[in-house]
Amino acid sequence: MGIVGNLSPAQLQSFETDGYIVMESFASGEEIERMRKRMEQLLDEFDCSSTASIFSTKNQQHSTDHYFFESAEKISFFFEEKAFGEDGNLKQPKELSINKVGHALHVLDPVFKSFSDSDKVCSMLVSLGYKRPIVIQSMYIFKQPGIGGEVVPHQDNSFLYTEPTTCTGLWLALEDATITNGCLWAIPGSQKNGLVRRFIRGENGVTFDRPSPNYDQKDFVPIEVKAGSLVVIHGDLIHQSCENQSSKSRHAYSLHMVDTEGCKWAEDNWIRQKVEPTPLYGS
Repeated sequence: MGIVGNLSPAQLQSFETDGYIVMESFASGEEIERMRKRMEQLLDEFDCSSTASIFSTKNQQHSTDHYFFESAEKISFFFEEKAFGEDGNLKQPKELSINKVGHALHVLDPVFKSFSDSDKVCSMLVSLGYKRPIVIQSMYIFKQPGIGGEVVPHQDNSFLYTEPTTCTGLWLALEDATITNGCLWAIPGSQKNGLVRRFIRGENGVTFDRPSPNYDQKDFVPIEVKAGSLVVIHGDLIHQSCENQSSKSRHAYSLHMVDTEGCKWAEDNWIRQKVEPTPLYGS
């Protein structure tokens, strides 16, 4: 394989204790600029009259449309809940109305694929013990000024379940993320309590197998980071982000990894891919 892990013993200990770590300056200014410019191009080419699919973490059990399911292997655009007026028209330009773009940027777009497949990403996964990892989904998240939607408390393993669980989230800040513009918040150590519920796809769409627990907001700590920082998130960590009511956006590129060696992808996950993903490396 020839890939050497790039996480220090202190970082690995922090990840085990808290359930997340922050790697500052993980992406260069040039990498950030390339991704942001490429997304500008994709948005410019996007015909917003072709779809009005809205993404909301509050109403995910109702996400049964084919556009959502087919996005697993496409580059699809999802609007903010508050992007539309009562007349059904956008209240602001389309580039300020999109919640996220997903879920196959890492496969279909060369700019995002270059980062997703990079040696530094692979090296980090080696440190975390991945034997034959794949990127199972990717998202460009905008957190738009004034209307950037809340992401409710959740665990990534709920949505991308393997037996045993292997999901890790990689969240790259493309702009500074602060309390003001909707940074991540997490409950340190909450990953030690295991998975609390699953998001399951059945014949009638997708739904959670049980209600969400109630969380005390005082247990969450903010993860404020500079552009270029990578937040590595354990699949069982409880994390969230608040609505962005500020005048500044909070762009981020998010990847989710699972292993394909020694574990089994759950057939009732929402993602059902026709083409088998290519591993980043093999053990």
